[in-house]
Amino acid sequence: MTGMHPKVRQKLDGLVARVAQLMAQSADPALLERPDRLAALQRELGTSAPIASRYEALRRIEQQLEEHRSLLDGGDADLAELARAELPELEARARSEHEVLVDMLLADQGDDRRDCIVEIRAGTGGEEAALFARDLCTIYQRYATRMGWTFEPMHATPTEQGGFKEIVFALRGKSVFHAMQFESGGHRVQRVPETEAKGRVHTSAATVAVLPEVEEVEVHLDDKDLKVDTFRSSGAGGQHVNKTESAVRITHLPTGTVVACQEERSQLKNRQRAMALLRSRIYDAQKRAVDAARAAERKEQVGSGDRSDRIRTYNYPQDRLTDHRLNRNFALSQISEGKLEPVVEALLFDLRERRIAEL
Repeated sequence: MTGMHPKVRQKLDGLVARVAQLMAQSADPALLERPDRLAALQRELGTSAPIASRYEALRRIEQQLEEHRSLLDGGDADLAELARAELPELEARARSEHEVLVDMLLADQGDDRRDCIVEIRAGTGGEEAALFARDLCTIYQRYATRMGWTFEPMHATPTEQGGFKEIVFALRGKSVFHAMQFESGGHRVQRVPETEAKGRVHTSAATVAVLPEVEEVEVHLDDKDLKVDTFRSSGAGGQHVNKTESAVRITHLPTGTVVACQEERSQLKNRQRAMALLRSRIYDAQKRAVDAARAAERKEQVGSGDRSDRIRTYNYPQDRLTDHRLNRNFALSQISEGKLEPVVEALLFDLRERRIAEL
């Protein structure tokens, strides 16, 4: 046996049993009449089956190791010598498979492979905070382009000087939430504002919330629980303003959650995007209610938008971005161009180490 933590092995054994159960369920002809359920099963199989298959391969190597080690104490000297010669290679293969399995298991965190919805809100700092919210949006849009993701605006409340009191957008592509999850929190900026005539450095803030996007089958919303209002799109002018009531506001009556979308000219498309945002907020709220520890962590990260409540500081005069969770600095000029990879990779490594410790 490899030096695998008992809880890790227990989880992998459970995963193998779950894959067998999913295979049996997906073979049920009745599922042809429930394509949503069949798709959900296939998605879970697509995530779990490769891990289960890899674990089965590791168990075969472990079986070989046991057989070789038993030969060392046997009466056949020639077989013992052959076993001794082959053991180092088998042990190396077992260690390698073990490492790959741990990485695969840690990466399977449910939401990691989802798309996401990002909400940015200006915090302390007035118009400069709104301009900073705009700049954060630009950074994420550039990062999305670099990663090959799609950027879909959903809702925005612009200011007269080109900033945003609030802006909401969806990011879709490969492992979007996996990379973007670390952006949730308070972001602080130190720079000379565009609105400052005397050249003094000001400190402002914005908050970012990254919500995993969920499908309709995962969060069911009854029509009777929804209040839908339509209104005319508003903004600073241009293509996003129209003369029809295409913008949509939806209120989830049981929770009081309110979402809006006005970026499309089609009321139907705005409603679809607003529903996607509402499902993500409800899903996030339900998940936080179940996991109190995660709720406390998210509250600590997202915070209130006050200057002192931050996970990251953007210091423009010193071209320095400081991520306070890592206590590390990065070149802000590179981050401003959307080159977030060094920060994300460092945060992913830190997360991996913490998850291993938890396992």
